[in-house]
Amino acid sequence: MTYEGLEGLSYFTGTDFNCYPLKKKERGTGKKGTRSDSSQELEKKQSSSSRIVDCYWLVRMILLAALVMSHCCLGLSGAAAGSTGLERIEECGTRCSQGLHCKNKPDSLFPPPCQTPAEGLSTSSMFHNISLSTVMRCEGKQKCSLHLRIKTKLQLHESVHGVSICTMTMGMMANCRIVSFTRASRERMSGRQVELENDCTDISPGQQVRVTVKTVPSYCGITWTATYEAPGCVGEDLRRHVPECITGRLSYDVNPQKRELSVRVSDMLEDYSYHLRLCRRRDFICAGTGINTLIKKEETLKSVILPYSRPLPCLCIEGWSAVMDAPRVQVCPFTDRLEELWSEITFNPLEGTLSWEPACPVAAVVALCQERGDGDCVDLPHSSQNVSREKMTFTEMDPHPQLCMKFTAGSQSWTRCPFANGRFQAWEVVVTRKQGHEDVKMSSQINATFSVGLCVKTEGSAVCQITETHTVHVEKRKAVGLNLAGELCNSCLQVTRLDVKFAATVNHCLQECDPSPDVSILMSRQASWDLTWVVVPAGVCLSGIIIITLVLHVLLTVYQRRKRERNGDCTSEKPIGPAFECVVPALQSQPVLHGGVLIPDSLQYGNTEKANLISN
Repeated sequence: MTYEGLEGLSYFTGTDFNCYPLKKKERGTGKKGTRSDSSQELEKKQSSSSRIVDCYWLVRMILLAALVMSHCCLGLSGAAAGSTGLERIEECGTRCSQGLHCKNKPDSLFPPPCQTPAEGLSTSSMFHNISLSTVMRCEGKQKCSLHLRIKTKLQLHESVHGVSICTMTMGMMANCRIVSFTRASRERMSGRQVELENDCTDISPGQQVRVTVKTVPSYCGITWTATYEAPGCVGEDLRRHVPECITGRLSYDVNPQKRELSVRVSDMLEDYSYHLRLCRRRDFICAGTGINTLIKKEETLKSVILPYSRPLPCLCIEGWSAVMDAPRVQVCPFTDRLEELWSEITFNPLEGTLSWEPACPVAAVVALCQERGDGDCVDLPHSSQNVSREKMTFTEMDPHPQLCMKFTAGSQSWTRCPFANGRFQAWEVVVTRKQGHEDVKMSSQINATFSVGLCVKTEGSAVCQITETHTVHVEKRKAVGLNLAGELCNSCLQVTRLDVKFAATVNHCLQECDPSPDVSILMSRQASWDLTWVVVPAGVCLSGIIIITLVLHVLLTVYQRRKRERNGDCTSEKPIGPAFECVVPALQSQPVLHGGVLIPDSLQYGNTEKANLISN
């Protein structure tokens, strides 16, 4: 080992081995050109060599100790790992203590009656430390079977020729076997304590077996009885090697956009096809949703796509081998999606009942609450119900938009408001303002009774103090006016329906009062003045448009009349040219004076009668 290695080991172990030779700066050197004595150099070399040898010996001892400790740790871990599995046997059989020869044979279905035991014989004196355990016998990787091992210590007596071992399971007949001792061996071993072991009783995973051990011949009262339960399929060893426990392993990927589950199967039972389906688990039953597929044993790719509609917490993927009574495995991808359960809320407007039925079993508390403006929902008194899987119903409901349902599961809460869209709202308060007075009316789609309270909010307080309360009966589709005395501005109305069991208390706040009469008059005048500035310009513009339209209409009429007259003069003349064009003489540029009145040339040629009338 190099010095660098020793230095690293010293750092790693936290130990200073102190086994390095002297460095150059520690060596005795004189001035330039001088040398140390040979004897001093020899002593230094011997000391350095001795320290290195001791250091190597110490390092080797530490490494050896570390190797032994690691081997022990590996051995313990291996034993711990091996303890998780069952003991394997090559062949089942019966084994007895050395010197005692045993024979194994079936017992008769109708054994003879018991005999009176000899003096000193009893169950405690005969049987000692009887133990029951399970072992596994395998013929292949997935072809293992379970066997019950019965092991006991027996005080051999000359009157005891053997032992009878019977096992019986529920619904099955008893299976009995006799382990007999040869005459020579029992005479030789009489009075000694011998060991007996048998592991030829087949059992199934999780099976309960009743074991009875008796002497042969059977002596009355000398019987040992116990009940044993075989290990179930929860163990990894059984789930990998015992066919009754092999379920296959399921893994999946979720595609929420397409609402699909990509499922893969591994470690499935060899030489058998495999079933996959989606189901809803309720306690010990998983009810199928109709989506079922089969992976054939010939297919190399053991994966399928399963579509789903809703990510419910009880929606599971179930798989099992295509054999009779095959065990099944389930995985549930959406166990934490509890919010999906609160959507199945229905309301019957004829009966006034609000219902909710959980799609999956869930331990939750459901209550009615009233939603406030700050987003909080205050529970209504006596409305909480504990639910698990049954349908829950609230009767005599007032379907107001502020009435909601609150679901609480564990430390989480969710609120759903089924009437938020106002579709089932049965009544409303209508407030109109006439000549500075609030006119309040109530209308309802059904016959109902209400409690109407008048309350006032004080400055700096969010609580509305009720000053007076009235009971109002409203008939179907007939508005009822609330003749509340006093000034209603700066106050609120608290309305609660009385003829139902669950109703929200709704606040209707009225408009604020005007600050002063002068201000209101000024505001009224200002409003009328602003209205005048809008109406007058609009009237002027409209009148101008009408006048312009009439003038244009008159001009158009005159023009059309003149055009018709010209066309009439033109037709009286001869057509000129091949195109029969009408030639109109050019108008003179100077007007003609008739009786002191100037008449344009166009009037002379265009309308002779009108020109003569003007000249006269």
